[in-house]
Amino acid sequence: MPVQAPPPSGLLSDRRGRALHDLRISVTDRCNFRCSYCMPKEVFDKDHRFLPHGELLSFEETTRLARLFTLHGVRKIRLTGGEPLLRKNLEILVAQLAALRTPDGEPLDLTLTTNASLLARKAVALRMAGLRRVTVSSMHSTTPCSAA
Repeated sequence: MPVQAPPPSGLLSDRRGRALHDLRISVTDRCNFRCSYCMPKEVFDKDHRFLPHGELLSFEETTRLARLFTLHGVRKIRLTGGEPLLRKNLEILVAQLAALRTPDGEPLDLTLTTNASLLARKAVALRMAGLRRVTVSSMHSTTPCSAA
């Protein structure tokens, strides 16, 4: 039997009382680049252990949490990582999130932040799943990123 969400107790806000409308969801901690901006050597050295796949939230768990956040005022969801396009079958999660609506029936503003290295392979499937916005990250660094 599905668990019903409790009725909303109000909008989420920060310590200054400002309403929070954005939710950032990291769908993986893995990345195919090792740029110092996201993966500093002090944390991500050669012995760093990434999360096993079984410890990541399932797409159903992620969607359930996103639905709860929308009941409390979230209107924008940004999928990030690591590199989110490394998450297998990401278009399934995109379709589930794209189907969510705000309490007043509006679609969510769903965005994917990526380094774009895998975007050409996934773009059509993501678009068909309901993704309408992509942000390509830029490192602005004099030190080149290295492929993993």
